[in-house]
Amino acid sequence: GQVSEVSPPETIQTLQRDLENYQPQVTIVSPNPDEVLEESTVKVKLEVQDLPIFKEKSLGLGPHLHVILDNQPYKPVYDLSKPLVLEEVAPGTHTLRVFASRPWHESFKNAGAYTQTTFHILTRTPEQAPDPQKPLLTYSRPTGSYGAEPIMLDFYLTNAPLHLVAAEQPDDAIPDWKIRCTVNGYSFIVDRWEPIYLKGFKPGKNWVQLELLDEQDHPIENEFNDTVRLFTYEPNGNDTLSQLMRNEVKVADVRGITDPNYVPTPPAPPPAPSPQPPVPTTQPESTPKTAPSETPSPVEYPVEVLAPAETTSPPKPLTPPASPPPVPEPPAASIPAPAPSEAPVPVVAVPVPPSPSAIERPASPTPGSTPEPPPIAPAAPPVVAPTSPVPEELSSVPSTRPIAPTTLEQSFPPLKS
Repeated sequence: GQVSEVSPPETIQTLQRDLENYQPQVTIVSPNPDEVLEESTVKVKLEVQDLPIFKEKSLGLGPHLHVILDNQPYKPVYDLSKPLVLEEVAPGTHTLRVFASRPWHESFKNAGAYTQTTFHILTRTPEQAPDPQKPLLTYSRPTGSYGAEPIMLDFYLTNAPLHLVAAEQPDDAIPDWKIRCTVNGYSFIVDRWEPIYLKGFKPGKNWVQLELLDEQDHPIENEFNDTVRLFTYEPNGNDTLSQLMRNEVKVADVRGITDPNYVPTPPAPPPAPSPQPPVPTTQPESTPKTAPSETPSPVEYPVEVLAPAETTSPPKPLTPPASPPPVPEPPAASIPAPAPSEAPVPVVAVPVPPSPSAIERPASPTPGSTPEPPPIAPAAPPVVAPTSPVPEELSSVPSTRPIAPTTLEQSFPPLKS
């Protein structure tokens, strides 16, 4: 399918502002311009002003330099304290192009951010020597391998006039410029000097070709103005650049790639509630010890005096002191004697001997045949009206009174018919 242009990732746009005040100035200290070297090993010494050059160790990115020998893929330089060593350089003429780059490999495009020099190994040759007076296109990205989209396309232009200046006089000697970009056989025109973010690449091998053209779509002749690069796209990469392109990292976590003095604030550890765990562990140990001690205490059933309460089926109304009266009832003759002694407590009706009405009931069935005995007569007068206020209580204790007629019957022989 065809690739399409998209906006730069938000994380990249935020980090871009951290570096916008820098105007790096790049200098090639050695080799010197037009120098002839007698050996194939070249030591390249570089200097940069107004831009810190470093690599954040944990993230593997930082501001650096792109060093391009002839038209080969660039070599990144993160340390200027030691020279970059190029080995096995072929005899003949060669050109070094160097420019400052942001951590995500976008080139700085201010004046002085780019420099170049041409040197020779053993002798001079016409190849690899661009004309410094003509527009020059330097291919930068994409190259190598990528683990996420979008993939940035970036290049550097030298001696290219501004579009406004070139468009003022169509017939003058100042030609306008454009770049034809071809991705996997699909071509489109780029007429602005800025990075372009593209998506729609196929997994695996991809290729990009950049050509510098004039306003009439004719190639602008110069060394390196037509370059092709092969690169690999493998989705789901875990490197820092892939995470930046997918917006999977926070700016605060990667700001160290733009500021060498940045120290991210570590997250505050959550408080650990250590005192709470021991409390529940001691509680279950104490509870089982108290449980067995409590169980034997309620087992004491003797406290329940329900048996006497059941014997007296009728509930006793507020007369607990009346229970002590003598329960055994002696013969009828002895009944009147306790009555006068209990006279001061007339309210108690249970111990009082039966009223005359209760005694007369058993004698009523045989009134004519058997005369009532003399001892019974005196017993009736003491239980007269003075004790009548408690007839209801006597009627409520009929269970104890049937014994009286039984004793009377035993004291007299049965009547003969």
